[in-house]
Amino acid sequence: MLSTLASVRTAGFIPAVIAPPNGPLADVLRDRDVELLPFAPLDAQGNRWPLGRAREELAELLRHRRPDLLHANSLSMGRLSGPVAAEARVPAIAHLRDIIKLSRQAISDLNRLARLLAVSEATRAFHAAAGLTPEKIHVLHNGVHLQRFCPRTPTGYLHRELGIRPSAPLIGTIGQICLRKAQDVLVRAAKTVCRRLADAHWLVVGERFSRKEESRRFEDELRAAAATRPLAGRLHLLGTRDDVPRILNELTLLAHPSRQEPLGRVLLEAAASGVAVVATDVGGTGEIFPSASEAARLVPPDDAGALAEAIEQLLADGAHRRRLAAAARRRAEEAFDLSPATDGLIHHYQELM
Repeated sequence: MLSTLASVRTAGFIPAVIAPPNGPLADVLRDRDVELLPFAPLDAQGNRWPLGRAREELAELLRHRRPDLLHANSLSMGRLSGPVAAEARVPAIAHLRDIIKLSRQAISDLNRLARLLAVSEATRAFHAAAGLTPEKIHVLHNGVHLQRFCPRTPTGYLHRELGIRPSAPLIGTIGQICLRKAQDVLVRAAKTVCRRLADAHWLVVGERFSRKEESRRFEDELRAAAATRPLAGRLHLLGTRDDVPRILNELTLLAHPSRQEPLGRVLLEAAASGVAVVATDVGGTGEIFPSASEAARLVPPDDAGALAEAIEQLLADGAHRRRLAAAARRRAEEAFDLSPATDGLIHHYQELM
């Protein structure tokens, strides 16, 4: 959303963002002089309001601001907004950025929107099969800023930060710590690789947001693996970072073991950065890296053995890594430049107004 705002303004729209009044997003919006309409449907303990109350607050915001168009930037916000926008007679779009099972009521709520934007063909097909109106769902791939994410010569700053030898391979994974991102599969693969390549180091960039007990256990197990052999001192949990573009350029390769991925943004960023990628062949990943492009190594999900084998082969073959990296950059330039993606979004806006 942030990456499209400047172009949306240039196209003649005046954006106002409905979002929590405090936090990093609010800070960025204020820095960019974007109107912020405060909306934080949480109680004092951080629990979500009941759906009805959240919709009442949103309806009041719409009555006050009277927008010409509402764009819900996620599936959950689309579900919240559907009935409210329909009753307020405000044309509304929602982005489908998830491949998750929906209740019949959620499907009904989303179908009240004027248009749905799926980030991949895989996302569209999944939700159309589940009951969303197929004619309403349009595919709009995300784009990536090809100047911010681009090939650069590694500087070694991460090696120095972590106190590891300059020649040590760095295998990174970037994303929220959760079952869907499958960092547990990467841990199992890393243990296999470390038995043969003891100098490899592994980076996990991201943090856990879910408060579910299973998510807490998942993170605890990840931290336990980082503290015990053979990964002690070799698996580095870096948390949230604001230097991801630089981190990508320091990696020997990016490993992305997700169990599901509608259209992984970090895969687009890695491709644009000219980084060799090993990823699971799920969701929209094959649309980023079709087999004909030879731009990444794709392996089955939940298969730590296949992931380990692909990583070992690429670590052993620098020429192959460089070919993959160059093909990935070409793929990003050909299909995922931010400008066409933003133009597509503006086109959808214009059609509904």
